Amino acid sequence: MIKGNMYSDAELIAAIGRGDQMNNAIFYIYEQYSSTIQSYILANSGTPPDAEDIFQETVITFIDLVKKDKFRGEASVKTFLAAIARNLWLNELKKRQRSEVREKAFETSRDLTEMDVSEYIADREVKQQFVEVLSKLGEPCKKLLTLFYYENLSMKDITHHLPYENEQVVRNKKYKCLQSLTELVKQNPVIAKLVNKQSD
Repeated sequence: MIKGNMYSDAELIAAIGRGDQMNNAIFYIYEQYSSTIQSYILANSGTPPDAEDIFQETVITFIDLVKKDKFRGEASVKTFLAAIARNLWLNELKKRQRSEVREKAFETSRDLTEMDVSEYIADREVKQQFVEVLSKLGEPCKKLLTLFYYENLSMKDITHHLPYENEQVVRNKKYKCLQSLTELVKQNPVIAKLVNKQSD
């Protein structure tokens, strides 16, 4: 089949089932249904990247269901694709809502941890001691905290120096490193004494 020609629902299912016209079938799905499904995602709190991702997942899920003979033609292909996309997007929104709740608690805990560490890390004497402590954290944490506290780089700038995908990943890693650092500080009498002195 030449790209651009029309498939009936039955022909599309048959082509996917046989696998001999898979590329043309996928092209047809994108051509016919991409706009409708992506518009639905955009109209329901999604971003353009969300819409593209959900549509791609929808196509993959649809093909998998057809190959497993789970699509029996009770609904049209368009309706079936829309139902898959809707379910995928609703599940994604639920995950994000749960993540937001966790993130709020996470942010509160992280703020307290960073406050504790940041209060004394600027002190020159403490910095010297921290060089030794940081080496015990492992290279990834040592590099991240050094870039943030010693070189005063932003989260965005750190993504250019270390292999992290985005600023949120850096924030999460930094928080975990600070937790480990706090435990090490508690175990280091010299630093603990300096910290206590600063808080007097």
